Amino acid sequence: MAAGRKILVVDDDRKTVRLIRLYLEQDGFRVICAYDGPSALRLARDTHPEVIVLDLMLPGISGVEVCRTLRAESEAAIIMLTARVALEDRVGGLEAGADDYVVKPFSPRELLARVRAVVRRLPAEAVFRGPDEVSCGELTLNFQRHEVRLGSRLLDITPVEFRLLGAMIREPRRVFDREQLVQRVFGYDYEGLQRTIDVHIRNLRRKIEDDPARPVYIKTVYGVGYTFAPEAA
Repeated sequence: MAAGRKILVVDDDRKTVRLIRLYLEQDGFRVICAYDGPSALRLARDTHPEVIVLDLMLPGISGVEVCRTLRAESEAAIIMLTARVALEDRVGGLEAGADDYVVKPFSPRELLARVRAVVRRLPAEAVFRGPDEVSCGELTLNFQRHEVRLGSRLLDITPVEFRLLGAMIREPRRVFDREQLVQRVFGYDYEGLQRTIDVHIRNLRRKIEDDPARPVYIKTVYGVGYTFAPEAA
């Protein structure tokens, strides 16, 4: 599960970073390190990690501000490290967009367990979103606001439908099989039926296609899966 996963570790205490790096690399992660807020932002934008372990107290830019900035740009999982135990500090990190937090001093095995847990919840490609907005024909997706519009009309799209449509519109002409779409939408540890994708595709077609029986945007590739139709662009 961890093999090939890229993780950014940010803490101004180099001993802490070395210890975390040791445990994560032994578990198969590729580890990138930063020691202050500005470096964390630069490395996150340059390397596109899937998980970020981020200290709350950082020189240059605070961990909370780094978290808030990256959350607007990235779908990476963020785990905050904090020596503070006050409830408002933990809540502040979560409200800034963190997925979890670990209070110092912590066991490296506990942190590794938390990292594994957030990785299991990640879609297959939880990386930087790229453009905030992508359009194809009359269809427009805004990734920052999680909105889908058809012309000027705002559509009622569920979170799962949004992730499914977003995964496909980013790579028009690519043919996805059901397993690939399941991984991107639900994550690697999803144990449901792959045919669930067919249900979500049907629901999406009802919302975005003029004639769902003759789709323009999402087409079936028989015997394989689905593709976002390039001729709709």
